[in-house]
Amino acid sequence: MREEKLVRGIGRWDLIAIAINTVVGAGIFGLPSEVARLIGSYSIFAFLLCSLLIAFFTLCFAEVSSRFRTTGGSYLYARRAFGTFVGFEAGWLFWITRLTAFAANCNLMVSYLGFFYEPLSAGPARIAIIALVVLSLTWVNLIGVKQTVLATNVLTVGKLSPLLLFVFAGLFFVEPVNFSLGDAPEISVFANAMLVLIYAFVGFESAVIPAGELKDPERNAPFGLLTAIGIIVALYILIQVVAIGTLPELAGSKRPLADSAQMFLGTWGAAVIVIGAIISILGNLNVGILSASRLLFAISEQKDIPYFISATHEKWRTPYVSLISTSSLIFVLSVFSTFVSALTISTVTRLLVYALTFAALPIFRRREDLTDARGFRVPGGSALAFLSIGLILWLFYFVKIFDFVQVGIAAAVGAAIYFVYFFWRRNESEGAG
Repeated sequence: MREEKLVRGIGRWDLIAIAINTVVGAGIFGLPSEVARLIGSYSIFAFLLCSLLIAFFTLCFAEVSSRFRTTGGSYLYARRAFGTFVGFEAGWLFWITRLTAFAANCNLMVSYLGFFYEPLSAGPARIAIIALVVLSLTWVNLIGVKQTVLATNVLTVGKLSPLLLFVFAGLFFVEPVNFSLGDAPEISVFANAMLVLIYAFVGFESAVIPAGELKDPERNAPFGLLTAIGIIVALYILIQVVAIGTLPELAGSKRPLADSAQMFLGTWGAAVIVIGAIISILGNLNVGILSASRLLFAISEQKDIPYFISATHEKWRTPYVSLISTSSLIFVLSVFSTFVSALTISTVTRLLVYALTFAALPIFRRREDLTDARGFRVPGGSALAFLSIGLILWLFYFVKIFDFVQVGIAAAVGAAIYFVYFFWRRNESEGAG
């Protein structure tokens, strides 16, 4: 892969900001009420268990990502460990995940805008806002990775400030009576709540997709991932404590953090949270376009799809063809989907890709010739990888068949694209010979 086409402009703290932005997006602003609706105050335990799962997952990614200096993330890991077809399917499904995640988050952002003026969240105004967001973020990503990183850093400060205000102010108003547990939910209901909630925790893996633009990825990738997840886990648990403790009607809220803030900070506090949500989601959408376009770039660089898609701009040295292609599809998906409808396929698909990365970890330990560097080594890493796969399989037991069918259709479309292009390339080679 000719990584000199890209600029290594992402430093250690930039990577932490990217990881925080890929995780802290729409989920934490919309899911506290959905999880509370499913399992009530037991949602605190769901947050704790999801935190533990994500800690396992992040440790595995920290090791695997530290072994690569080239762009691609989970696509590249699967390709090196299991061959071109499995790698392509991982990359394809992960790309679909990024598109659907963007659509889900963009729709929730528009919903939060409705706090100020309800007509903004529906009809032509909604479509116009989506178009403006996609075009603006595409432009920022087009003019250079350093500009993208700068925007990400600014948006990280903008998103964390209101969330920290929410937590530290809200803790003084928590009512212990709101934490009455009642009857324990059934395991299937609790597992479904975790499947919904895990959407708020995932996304960290996208931070290491642009490895070809990272400075010293062997050291900075694990440090950035683990630091970011530590910050996020602590923040999320405190947010749910405040939301439950201050808003008795949490389960029925469409804007849970804003409604909760209104209880103890008044209308101005709710407005601050809404603005924070919008900034937070914008930051998430910004790095969503960055990671999705780089993933498509990497697949093209490996010649699993037409090579012209990996073309970079002569002046800005950004992959403009993959960027524009990704942004165009993102716009269409955002217009024709909703937050909840785009959420499930994103979560299930992402967990499948995670499982492939975890399965690759012990392979890379045995076959270091498959990787770019030795990198970081997690104690008991192979056992942790198999445990993480087992936890994903347990979650899949509770997934609806329809959701698997959707992922299967997406995988089948990817397989068709792969084999059509494979045979076309072979025929071209034979014809040239």
